[in-house]
Amino acid sequence: MTTIADRLSIAQSRINQAAQKCARNPNEVKLLAVSKTKPANDIIEAYLAGQRLFGENYVQEGEQKILQLGEEFNDIEWHFIGPLQSNKTKVVAEHFDWMHTLSREKVAKRLNDQRPPNLPPLQVCIQVNISNEQSKSGVDEQEVFKLAQQISQMPKLKLRGLMAIPTATDDINLQQDEFSRLNTLYQTLKQQFDTVDTLSMGMSGDLDIAIANGSTMVRVGSAIFGSRT
Repeated sequence: MTTIADRLSIAQSRINQAAQKCARNPNEVKLLAVSKTKPANDIIEAYLAGQRLFGENYVQEGEQKILQLGEEFNDIEWHFIGPLQSNKTKVVAEHFDWMHTLSREKVAKRLNDQRPPNLPPLQVCIQVNISNEQSKSGVDEQEVFKLAQQISQMPKLKLRGLMAIPTATDDINLQQDEFSRLNTLYQTLKQQFDTVDTLSMGMSGDLDIAIANGSTMVRVGSAIFGSRT
């Protein structure tokens, strides 16, 4: 039976191969291990295998793990990657290092106001609804730059880039179109804001095409930790 360490190694190898295939430096692509619904012991096992970036989708669950592990494993970088209601921003502002799903000025203001003064700015990505699906969160492509400008005026937030969850499909052409459009948007944003260096896109099923289209961070969960209950 494969261990979490084994599966982490396999995921990293996939990233390296995908990067090399499109003549990119594998070091340009970070692996974010999505640990939602998994116990703290699984995170510790991944940590001992060298993993440091962990993504959580649920506010309370993430807070519990951070409080449980934070002191002993204080070099973990905690990423919030789930939908965030404005009445739950305080937990993310106080405990997480990154927030990937920012899509409203109201939420940005609350995160900025609630970020403790002793912590560095919260690293944020704007979530883009690149597939224009009504069921998905995120801003339209046209709204990205307005929100980016608003975030840039908030001293306790640091704009790092874009995040998206493209259409769940086996249609390679549709995947390519959405990833390519997101990369174009990212490159334009990068020219306008010197803090921008992150394109968070790609998961287990589509990380190869995401990396070919410029992804700098892929989110992998069940391929590392096993299927979720």
